[in-house]
Amino acid sequence: MDGILSYIIDALYSLPGILVGLSFHEWGHAYAAYKRGDPTARNLGRMTVNPLAHIDPLGFLSLLILGFGWAKPVPVSTRNFKSPRKDELIVSLAGITVNLILGMAFMIIWIVLICLPWSNEILNTMVQYCYTINFGLAVFNLLPIPPLDGYHVAQCLFMNAKTYKFFGFVEKYSYVILVAVLIINSRTHFLNTIVYWLMMPLMNLVSLILSIF
Repeated sequence: MDGILSYIIDALYSLPGILVGLSFHEWGHAYAAYKRGDPTARNLGRMTVNPLAHIDPLGFLSLLILGFGWAKPVPVSTRNFKSPRKDELIVSLAGITVNLILGMAFMIIWIVLICLPWSNEILNTMVQYCYTINFGLAVFNLLPIPPLDGYHVAQCLFMNAKTYKFFGFVEKYSYVILVAVLIINSRTHFLNTIVYWLMMPLMNLVSLILSIF
């Protein structure tokens, strides 16, 4: 019973971070695509931070249960790009960049909050989840597995006549590979370790900067 209650509390703490992280991630893709000349996502109502426009049920549950997940991919028409490979690379990295910016912002807010005399434990915990989830989304989406952003980044950088078959193989078995990665992570927590390596230097840097003021 205590375990179930603890899980429910953790889920409630993580909910704001999940909704913000996924929504802004997809908004980042849509906005970048629009700025690079493709209005497809904007015309379909996806250039918004409204979570209802972006939530994928399976990805949402995965994020709640496993700590890593995804939203509905933003539709992009590369035919509207002037430099398709370059523009697609920018669009693919946009969501990850937004999550990193949000992670830094929430980390700064958290450090400030815990230093305040009227610090609130519930609020502090929610903000802590917000920056952890955003950094987690950035790391997870960098994995070079369809339909994650990292795969599109890898395509833009490395796909050619010699690697075409390899990318075809990865696409064919993408969901098998993705499930395998999630299972391995549930046992080894290697993605969590990467997130920790990313967060700790940033937290030390932010703490150092804030200590000056």
